[in-house]
Amino acid sequence: MITIKSKEDIQKLKTGGRILARILQETKKYILDNYKKGDLTTNGVDKKVEFFLKNKGVEASFKDYGLGEDRNPFPSHLCISVNEEIVHGVCSEKVLKEGDLVSIDLGVVCEGLYTDAAISFILGKKLSDIDEKLIKTAKESLYKGIGKVRVGNRIGDIGEAIEKYIKKEGFGVVRNYCGHGVGYAVHEDPSIPNYGKAGEGEEIKEGMVLAIEPMVVAGDEKTIVDKNNWTVKTADNKRAAHWEHTVVATEGEPIVLTEL
Repeated sequence: MITIKSKEDIQKLKTGGRILARILQETKKYILDNYKKGDLTTNGVDKKVEFFLKNKGVEASFKDYGLGEDRNPFPSHLCISVNEEIVHGVCSEKVLKEGDLVSIDLGVVCEGLYTDAAISFILGKKLSDIDEKLIKTAKESLYKGIGKVRVGNRIGDIGEAIEKYIKKEGFGVVRNYCGHGVGYAVHEDPSIPNYGKAGEGEEIKEGMVLAIEPMVVAGDEKTIVDKNNWTVKTADNKRAAHWEHTVVATEGEPIVLTEL
C-alpha cells in the first residue's frame, strides 16, 4: 500500500534527511582523509559511521535489516560498494585503496521516520575517464528522475527519464534492483524502476515520499549476488555507480530531503 505523509511527518523527514546528508558528507571526508594510510577497511568506516549516528542521535535503518527472514540480517550500519559492487555492500576487512570507485548508501531513523540516500566518488586519482563519467551519469540521471516527481505524473515517467539519460551516455541500467517508497519503513510501495515508459505505473500524489536510486554500470546489466547473500555485483566485473535521494512530492517542485 502506498502511504501519504502528513505535513508533520514531512517536517520530521526533513530533519532526518539533513542529518543523513551530513553523515554521508562526513563519511566521504573521513574516507578521503584516511585511505592513503593503507589500512582503512570498510569495517573501519562502518565503526566511524556508528559514531556519527550516535553523535547525532539517530539510528541506522539498515543494521539488522531482514531479521527473521530466511537469510542473515544485514550486518553493517552502512552499505559500502566498491568498484564492481553495485549495491548492498557489506562492510568487511576489505582495504580501500587509490583509484577505488566507492558508493556509500545509508538509511537513518529520526523521530521514528526513515530516509535513505547514496553517493559515489573516486579515491584519489581516477583510473580512467569512464569512472568519472559513470559517477556523473548516475548523479545526473537521479536528478532527471527527480524532475519527474510531479503530482499527476506516473512512476513510469521517473523510470523513463532515468533510463533515457543513462542510455544516451552509453551505460547500462541495473534492472534487478530499484528505488522505493520510504518514510514509515525502510522499503514501502511503490517500487521505482530505473527504466520504464512515461504514463505507466502508479500516479504520483502529494505527500508521497520516494527513494529514487539509479544504479549505473559500465558494462553488461547482468548482476550476481556475493556469497554473503547481500552484496550485488556486476556479472562482468565492470564498475558501477549509485546515487540516491529521498524526495517528497508536493503540488509544486519536488523537495529533496537528503541534500544539504
